[in-house]
Amino acid sequence: MRKKNILVLLLVLILLLNFTGCNSEIETDEKQYIFKSEEEEETIFEPEYGGKIILPLTTLNTLNPLLSENLLYYHFSKLIFQGLFDFDDDLNTIPVLANDYTIKEDGKIINIKLKENIIWHDGEKFDSEDVAFTINTIKYANEDIVYKKMLNNSVGIYNPKNINRIINVEILGPYELNIIFDRSFSHGLETLTFPIIPRHKFVSDRENKKSYAQALSKDDYVPIGTGPYKFNKYEKFKTIELNSFPEYRDGKPYIDVVIGKVLEDEELILTAFEAGQLHLALPLDIDWEKYNQSNKVRIYEFISQNYEFLGFNFANGIFGGENGKSIRKAFAYGIDRQKIIQNIYLGHGTQAEVPIHPNSWLLWEDANIYGYNPSRAREELEKLGWKDINGDGFYEDENGEEVILRLLTNSNNSLRLKVADMIVGDLNKIGIKVVKDYPEILPDNMDKEIIEEQWEEINEKLLKKDFDMVLIGWHLSTIPDLTFAFHSSQIATGTNFINYKDEIMDELLLEAFSAPNRDNKLKSYKKLQSRIVNELPYISLFFKNNALLVDKIIKGDIDPCFFNYYRNIEKWYIPKEFQQGDIE
Repeated sequence: MRKKNILVLLLVLILLLNFTGCNSEIETDEKQYIFKSEEEEETIFEPEYGGKIILPLTTLNTLNPLLSENLLYYHFSKLIFQGLFDFDDDLNTIPVLANDYTIKEDGKIINIKLKENIIWHDGEKFDSEDVAFTINTIKYANEDIVYKKMLNNSVGIYNPKNINRIINVEILGPYELNIIFDRSFSHGLETLTFPIIPRHKFVSDRENKKSYAQALSKDDYVPIGTGPYKFNKYEKFKTIELNSFPEYRDGKPYIDVVIGKVLEDEELILTAFEAGQLHLALPLDIDWEKYNQSNKVRIYEFISQNYEFLGFNFANGIFGGENGKSIRKAFAYGIDRQKIIQNIYLGHGTQAEVPIHPNSWLLWEDANIYGYNPSRAREELEKLGWKDINGDGFYEDENGEEVILRLLTNSNNSLRLKVADMIVGDLNKIGIKVVKDYPEILPDNMDKEIIEEQWEEINEKLLKKDFDMVLIGWHLSTIPDLTFAFHSSQIATGTNFINYKDEIMDELLLEAFSAPNRDNKLKSYKKLQSRIVNELPYISLFFKNNALLVDKIIKGDIDPCFFNYYRNIEKWYIPKEFQQGDIE
């Protein structure tokens, strides 16, 4: 069987950060904390220094931030390392190590002035040479290095895959440099969010391939960054210990010590959290409201990158042309997305009209045009001359032919299976007969082999265009380049598996990619989204929500997001009365 499939291919669009495991065990001792009940007035605390916080990790094969594909270490490493830019609440870029920037020559050059008060954890000063060295190291790396994938994938289909032609650096002074791209490129700032590493740590005399190879070493890597916490020690397969960095430019963090506790998998992490061995965890299912019953836990919900949609096979003539557009619009009006979110995801989803994150500054406000309206759905179909001729409750087309469509999905995902069933029910209600092209009854024990076999079957059907509709999801990047999904050139690669061809869409995708500045980028994305909601190559359903479960002894500005679970951790604190009872 084929070992890779279309879906896996897209999951590595920008950062393929996989969960891994080890053979650690949970400590069995448990310390209890007593809090006032929710009905009582909660004590207000003032920020205080001190204490220790224990965060979850799974098995690490390296502490090198340029190499690790471990999702939890990706978030943990943000406490140590920083990039030139990061993302704000709107997924727009904000300077971190950069102080200011200017986009020049229609987006080909980004002039960056760096902050001058930044110190590496070993006391050396941060400067332009560190940035240049990091970029050169990534360029030197193998193709499977995480951030090299990010740079390559961020330029989509429009640039050569030779990264040496994509990006270069010109040092203009100790705190000024130009980042040079080979063409106008609207995602330039977004690509500059990779962690910067210290040149002096790897270059003794002059910078060369040996320096880059050392910077890309996996074993015995000692992290040195510019973030709020500095590396102290690592006990392999057990713990990573960080200490607060007193010289951090924004002030010393309140919490003194951060421990990353390595456990086998996410299930064991949640068990450890429930046993009082961790201060934070992510839930394994959507029923995280049950933790509201505990007086020890706060829940911080956020919108994830996981986007669910219904795709059409445009190789099937029924979905092509103007008639096909009316049919797709009927389906958009006929599916009750809010009911799906409420009934299946317990409200933990965010309805979407386009594959752009709901928080994004690029989201077009007028995109929300398809509310649930079964009457409007029927009107769209009847405009085509569709009628229920035989009175069975289902339409025949304008030629009097019976309309039967197949819906494909991976039913090993129990939530997606329920969504598929609801979509079938909704479409039946508006007179569309849908056949479930997926198993409705699954084995009691779904092992990895069964799941892989089902994915292979789905992948083969997608490649052969042996489907009418497919319910599936993407793990979308923070860089919202949609060429992979909708550009006609990507039909051959398999990422545009719906076989969608539209010259105007191709032009708008290129325009959005090539926007010379941020204002033009916003305008281009509005036009692109207008085309998407009118053409409906996908019916966007929703983005899944996720949550961070946090022990209530942790106070402060806790504000997790999908790209940084521990955002603002330097502002978190533990009141003195709880510091003495820190869990071990």
